Amino acid sequence: MAGFRAPPLVLAMVVVLSLSSPARSLRFDLESGHTKCVAEDIKMEAMAVGKYHVVNPSEGQPLPDSHKITVRLTSPYGNNIHFGDQVESGNFAFTSTEAGDYLACFWAGDHKPPLTIPVEFEWKTGMAAKDWTNVAKKGQIDVMELELKKLMDTVQSIHDEMFYLRGREEEMQDLNRATNSRMAWFTALSLLICLSVAGLQLWHLKTFFERKKLL
Repeated sequence: MAGFRAPPLVLAMVVVLSLSSPARSLRFDLESGHTKCVAEDIKMEAMAVGKYHVVNPSEGQPLPDSHKITVRLTSPYGNNIHFGDQVESGNFAFTSTEAGDYLACFWAGDHKPPLTIPVEFEWKTGMAAKDWTNVAKKGQIDVMELELKKLMDTVQSIHDEMFYLRGREEEMQDLNRATNSRMAWFTALSLLICLSVAGLQLWHLKTFFERKKLL
């Protein structure tokens, strides 16, 4: 095990995946009476975890009662996954049953005068959502075995992602073919209507001139 070296192709794939790791951590200011939303594109049957909390503006002092937020997490089809009403912090974890954009929205109640509430939010999906420390403790495996397990899960994640992208590409191709077919029918119908209108105009002009005895 000490002399194990992963193939260059696998290492390259791991590097690519690590550069595009599906994890998001950000801090933003939420104005009272306003809403801010964060969207994350998640594929089917992917793990996702997240946590958020209001940043205390006065370190060492209790958090003001006014610094409470309402949080709602919804699926691409509008199903509620997590809801926190007037909370200081919270977390969520789920396995996606729908593919698409999941939306986490933060809202702060209206205050006079207006307040600005700083919020820290961390959202991880896929490989980034796994707690490898707990995996190592539960499985009682050493460091090298843990790295190998990470590598195997990374390769599996890349494999699943490739099939997911292939499926999306096939959907786009089907959509393009359907659009091209409809455009062909629309063009043919437009041409038929133009020819019909031109024929009616010629018939009307011929009838008019014959009635006026100009032909």
